[in-house]
Amino acid sequence: MPVTAPMQRPRSVGEMMQRVAFMITPEGMGRALAFQPRPDDVFIAPFPKSGTTWLQQIVHTLRTRGDMAFEEITQVIPWLELAHDMGIDVEAGQPARPRAFKTHLGWDQVPKGARYIVSVRDPRDVLVSQFHFWNGWFYEAGTVSIDDLAMGLFLNPNVPFNYWPHLQSWWPQRERPDVLMLCYESMLADPEAAIRRIAAFIGVPLDDALLRLTLEHASVDFMRAHARQFDDHLVREARDHVCGLPPSDSGGHKVRSGKAGGHEAVLSDAVRAALDEAWQREIAGPLGLPDYAALRRVLEGAG
Repeated sequence: MPVTAPMQRPRSVGEMMQRVAFMITPEGMGRALAFQPRPDDVFIAPFPKSGTTWLQQIVHTLRTRGDMAFEEITQVIPWLELAHDMGIDVEAGQPARPRAFKTHLGWDQVPKGARYIVSVRDPRDVLVSQFHFWNGWFYEAGTVSIDDLAMGLFLNPNVPFNYWPHLQSWWPQRERPDVLMLCYESMLADPEAAIRRIAAFIGVPLDDALLRLTLEHASVDFMRAHARQFDDHLVREARDHVCGLPPSDSGGHKVRSGKAGGHEAVLSDAVRAALDEAWQREIAGPLGLPDYAALRRVLEGAG
C-alpha cells in the first residue's frame, strides 16, 4: 500500500529502501514475469546505472532512423516491471520493429523467448552513478553520503536485488545466440563498433547514414541537449506520490559525464576495499574473473 506519512524525502539509506519498495507493485511485477514475448522482441537488461538508457536510445534510433517524437524514452521502450503501474500496455504497438523493452531482471526471472542486450559496467562507477541518480530524488540532497549508500545498499548482503546476483545470472548466458553482452567501457571507447554489433543483433540493416545518425543521437552531447526525454519524469509523476516523495526536479538525471573511471576521485579507501572484497567473494570465485579488467578482456575478446 502507498506511503501515508507526510510527503518528505528520506534522509537515510534505510528509509530510502523502504520507500523504493513501493515503486513496483506485486501486481505489476507479476504481470512482468508472466509476459509472453515474441521471438524478435528485444529486452534491454543491464543492471541499473550500467548503460540502460544509452542502449534504449541506440536501439530506438536504429529501428526508427532517429525518431525523437516522444516525451520520455519510457513511452517508446517501456520498463517491463513498471509498465502496469504507469498505465502502459506492453502489448500496445510500438513506433517500429523490433519491439523493445527495458528490464533490470536477472536471467532467472526475465521472460524467455526473446533477444537480450546486457551491458556490464565497473561496479565502482555503477555505485557513483547510483549515488548521483538517487541524490535529491529518493533521499534529501546531501543527507546520504556515498559511503552510506555503498554500505547500506550496494554492499548490503540483505538486499536481494543487487549488482552481484545480476551479473552472476547473466554472465553464464553471454555466449547464447539470443544474448548480446557488452562492456560499457568498450562502448565508450568505440561506439561505432558497439552500434554495428547491436544493429546486427536486432536485425536492423545498417547503412552509413544510419550509422552516422545513431552515433549522433547516442552521443552524450545529444542526449544532454534532450535530457528531458531521458530523465524519468514520467516515472516520477506516476510513482513519487505512492512512495511518499514530494515533487522535485532535482535528482534522477541519467546523462552525466559519459566517461568511465569517475570512482577514482570519489570513493574512499574503505569503500574501495569493501568493493574489492565483494568482487572476490561474489564474482572471482563463482565466475572465475579475478577483477573487472578480466571481465572486460573476456567480453572484448568475444567481440
